[in-house]
Amino acid sequence: MAEKKKNITFNDIAKFTGFSKTTISRYFNNPDSLTPENQKIVSDALEKLDYKENKVARILANGQTEFIGILIPNLYLAYYSEMLNQILSTYETFGYKFLVFIGKDKEETERKYIQELLAYKIEGLIVLSHTLPSLELASLPIPVVAVEREDHYISSVNCDNYSGSFKACQLLASHGCQVLIHINTPTDRQIPAYQRIQAFSDYCKEQNQKHEILIQPLGTTYEEMKEHLGNILDSIQEQYNGLRIGIFISGDTYANIFLNLIVRKYGKLPDDWFLIGFDDSPVSREAIFPISSISQQIETIACEAVRLLVEQIAERKKEKPVSLSRPVHKMISPRIIPRETTEKNNSES
Repeated sequence: MAEKKKNITFNDIAKFTGFSKTTISRYFNNPDSLTPENQKIVSDALEKLDYKENKVARILANGQTEFIGILIPNLYLAYYSEMLNQILSTYETFGYKFLVFIGKDKEETERKYIQELLAYKIEGLIVLSHTLPSLELASLPIPVVAVEREDHYISSVNCDNYSGSFKACQLLASHGCQVLIHINTPTDRQIPAYQRIQAFSDYCKEQNQKHEILIQPLGTTYEEMKEHLGNILDSIQEQYNGLRIGIFISGDTYANIFLNLIVRKYGKLPDDWFLIGFDDSPVSREAIFPISSISQQIETIACEAVRLLVEQIAERKKEKPVSLSRPVHKMISPRIIPRETTEKNNSES
């Protein structure tokens, strides 16, 4: 029977290097406190000893879990699933792991999940859910960063929604659309995405453009969205029949369902119908006809959100941390991605 391999301890590393156990502990918990030369000596020793770090022991020793919590409303909308995918992908860059809870817009459920996350000693929290006010989140004993939600009292990373909506209107108008229609869900003015509605209204008024804004609940399941969007499609067809129609839908998941309904009705996307979504999530590229979209640059938002949170976590670990005098708000510029639903069989530019 093969001999069981011995676990390498701090004492073993200390003996191998000639350093004290305190110095070895500092290497793991605060490596910058050692000179680069001594860091290399310890690093080389770990490789020669084939050291495998005991994460649980390290957590018990210093209370630092390297876990970040994520609170997300749902994974049905493609925007949220892609944002989560990109946040999780930052592990290679920042070295933090993630614990994820889906709140489903229920206040007490989300409060329970946050307490559960705190019990696991998360070092920070990223919140995409809109349910709990930022004032409540700011009272938590850990740094919190918001993404695309009300953020008055906490730091955040958001897309420039106003600019993105304006670009969508300009693209539709460039194709000679006689009426522009914006489809959205009820959105609080404090939420960054409200600026999509505001920009659409401002553009159409400035350009004296015939338009309509359709705001109504679209549901949280495919069946509900299909029913609500089907009713909207019937209404648009009846009211604007014969006109060149430009439709801007606030979200690629909605835009994809709406496109499917159009194709089922007409067998194609009619030549005088133009459609653009928002997010540039994978569903926009995978649709029956690739959907033009406003790219929020989800990968960039995710990376910047984790970076902003990690910076605050690192600051708190300093001997004399400096608290933020006010929340930090980062804005990411959107890009327009023209595809077949506006460019009509042209390839993506």
